[in-house]
Amino acid sequence: MAAEQWCHLQSAALPERVQTLNNSTTVLSSNNARRPRLRRLRIASWAPVIVLLLLCAIISVINPNFLSFGNMVRISQSAMIPLVLGIGATFIILMGSIDLSVEGVLTLAAVILSMLVLNGENANDYGLFAVAAVLIVGAGVGFINGLINVRLKVPSFMTTLGTWFIGVGVANALLGGMATRINDPWIERFWGFPWGVWVALLCLLIALIIQNYTRLGRHIYALGGGEELAALSGISVARVRIAAFTIAGVFYAVGGILAAAQLGLGNAQIGNGRLFTTITAVVVGGTSLSGGQGSVLQTFVGVLIVVVLSNGMVLMGVPPSVQIGVQGLMIIAAVALSIDRKLTKIIK
Repeated sequence: MAAEQWCHLQSAALPERVQTLNNSTTVLSSNNARRPRLRRLRIASWAPVIVLLLLCAIISVINPNFLSFGNMVRISQSAMIPLVLGIGATFIILMGSIDLSVEGVLTLAAVILSMLVLNGENANDYGLFAVAAVLIVGAGVGFINGLINVRLKVPSFMTTLGTWFIGVGVANALLGGMATRINDPWIERFWGFPWGVWVALLCLLIALIIQNYTRLGRHIYALGGGEELAALSGISVARVRIAAFTIAGVFYAVGGILAAAQLGLGNAQIGNGRLFTTITAVVVGGTSLSGGQGSVLQTFVGVLIVVVLSNGMVLMGVPPSVQIGVQGLMIIAAVALSIDRKLTKIIK
């Protein structure tokens, strides 16, 4: 009788064991399926660094002057403004949004700065207070971008497109189509090379702290992974979006300060072409346009790739029209490599 009861208990427990075994097998197969994707992501994250090293090697072989100290100075000067702008754009793209107000905020910041420091058009000479005012203006424009996007439900593309044109229009109205030359010796000493490069690196450090060591940075990644899930987990989507746009506006304003200091003037055309370089650097660095993947450090690598490639083409005598075409191809290739086609079912 005991033997029969034992057999009955074993038979009753058998389905549960089979179910447990099936669940374990499912988990193992799921983990095995994730491994190739994680491996691809790791390889993709290192791809921009490999591309940068290969570019440097190829260009230095073709033209040894590439590695000269003077050329390194030129590369640093060319990279400092795109880096600051790219940092701001990275926070927005990580959320899965887009910010086209780069040129508008930069132009407005440069013009306001040129009018508040010692200049050739008026008697203003506010020094550091002018810099603080410009940063507040950048933060204000970014805050308005976020507020319109969140409260009025206007897509980030259209919102920032509007503020781009408004910023350039206001800057043009302030100067009446003219340019204001900066005569402030402090700003020339402080913001010129090498200080401009150090300021850009300081911005990178601040951005890394925000991204990796603050709640806002974690929430930005969460929004890029899915706003619905982020909201369900208790994250205030509206606050995060407004904060991210505000921070981006501050970085764009810093870019305007650096641009005005580098050129020694402010005008309504100072931001022309900056948006293309900014988005190119972010995408080439490996930050996904769909959001949730990437980092400001990858944008730093992307900026170096764009600047080194442009510098190398100049050293090799490549015509400017061809350089633009090469950058366009680089954007398409970078986006194509960053997309996980197994997860992308619909292409809009």
